[in-house]
Amino acid sequence: MTAFNTILDRFGRWLASRLESEEPGEAPYIPADRRALRRTLRTGDVLLVAGSSTISTAIKYLTQSTWSHAALYVGDALEPPADGSDPHVLIEVTGTEGCVSIPLEKYERFHTRICRPVGLTEADRDTLVEFMISRIGSQYDMRNIFDLARYLLPTPPIPTRWRRRMIALGSGEPTRTICSTVIAEAFGRIAYPILPRIERLRDEEGGVTRHRRNEILHIRHHSLYAPADFDLSPYFEIVKPTIAEGFNYKGLRWANDAPEVPQIKNTSRSA
Repeated sequence: MTAFNTILDRFGRWLASRLESEEPGEAPYIPADRRALRRTLRTGDVLLVAGSSTISTAIKYLTQSTWSHAALYVGDALEPPADGSDPHVLIEVTGTEGCVSIPLEKYERFHTRICRPVGLTEADRDTLVEFMISRIGSQYDMRNIFDLARYLLPTPPIPTRWRRRMIALGSGEPTRTICSTVIAEAFGRIAYPILPRIERLRDEEGGVTRHRRNEILHIRHHSLYAPADFDLSPYFEIVKPTIAEGFNYKGLRWANDAPEVPQIKNTSRSA
């Protein structure tokens, strides 16, 4: 039985590597300025990525979103590489490598979005980063290849209410190769909301109150979170490096063949 499990695990990792390989091609997006992206990111930020792999395409379809991957920015919390290469400032989860740290350079050419938790205390920020660092090196069991094999099938039309469940479908550890689940688990450790379930208490007359003081938030299980949830969450600020650094459209340099801006004539007549 051990030999059979080993074969399944190896096949699972091979399958994961095939499904996660990014296909070359042009995307209709403009990557953020690399230097601006580096300057804008802060510890605790979630960096969303629009990938093009088979798994990425499936996740984007099931969530009806641009975003297929997520990584947590940990700043200078990790020791710099001994070989002098770019520092590892992101922690992510993939099916082939498990939980690993990576340099920002990996996603500088991708369409990305910064989602920033608002008002984190330093203690909670440290807890968040420490939890993610503690997961580095974790390898996920690939023997239950059902979770991976589903991505080989053509994606059929699926009712909206079932799509989220399709992401968490399965009973094995490969379900956790969806990167956002580990990040969601980290935020759950500090009770920071992403998309909580809201229970509205009833008033004395039996009616449902809309006052926020009478609402109780319930944390959803981390396996049900997708990368897009950090974008949809009302508790994360969307930060765009170009705008954060003072965008001025008047300072843009257009090509010579750019269309001329038409002059609007005042056709109103005085009485």
